[in-house]
Amino acid sequence: MPPDRASATPSSIPFSRHLDLLWQFTVRAVEQRHRGSYLGIIWSVLNPLLMLGLYVTVFGVIFGGSFHTDVKETPLDYAMAVFLGLILFHVLSETLAAAPTFIVGQPNFVKKVVFPLHILPLSNVGAYWFHFFISLGLLILGGLLIGHTFTLYGLMWLPLILIPHMLLTIGLAWGLSALGVFFRDIMQLTNFLAIVSLYASAVFFRANAETVPPAIWAVIKWNPFLHTVAQARDTLLWNKPIDLLALGYTWAFGLIAITVGWFLFRKMQPAFADVI
Repeated sequence: MPPDRASATPSSIPFSRHLDLLWQFTVRAVEQRHRGSYLGIIWSVLNPLLMLGLYVTVFGVIFGGSFHTDVKETPLDYAMAVFLGLILFHVLSETLAAAPTFIVGQPNFVKKVVFPLHILPLSNVGAYWFHFFISLGLLILGGLLIGHTFTLYGLMWLPLILIPHMLLTIGLAWGLSALGVFFRDIMQLTNFLAIVSLYASAVFFRANAETVPPAIWAVIKWNPFLHTVAQARDTLLWNKPIDLLALGYTWAFGLIAITVGWFLFRKMQPAFADVI
């Protein structure tokens, strides 16, 4: 039975209602990613393992990369740091690339069914985070197998580092999915922004005021994702103290992003059916 009309209005509260529906659509989004393949959901484990092996070989062994954090840093240490940055990046890039299609790609839910449309962006982002946590688990397991030590300090801080990144992706999903209904060309821009975010977020290198030219650092230091990557590496992999100022900045940005994204979605939703 479809939800009642009141629950589908833009003013409905997104996290307190329709949780069962959100769960069903998240599971559906995860399954659709591998539908038709022989191994199905197993690819959620195989893909991160293949990626990790590739990064160890290419960046750690062939190019001999280093973040220059420790004189004892090994190719495996470098590859793990790159891998952590990339799985965080993939959540962001997938959201940027696909968010403009979350609503326009489901016209039946917009036109023919009284449906809480905010569920569609949430469920897709939920699927991206599902794959992230699988990759994160494999990273931790792989680190333990090679003798890396994960401290309780790093593991305790990690959720507080990841939550603002989650808020950011949800806000982007809501805002861009709403804008994508009215501006179909926005996908071309978000695809470009995804590439920019990769190189502006220190995924492959260590970025700070000492390692980056001042003119560039003056711009990229405002990128919240850069600080998320740096804080995750510092606490989880390198056992360094958390930068509370940088963490506070990512939380502020994440809260602003989810608030603005929900505001845009709520204001534009009444016109979705007319446009689509």
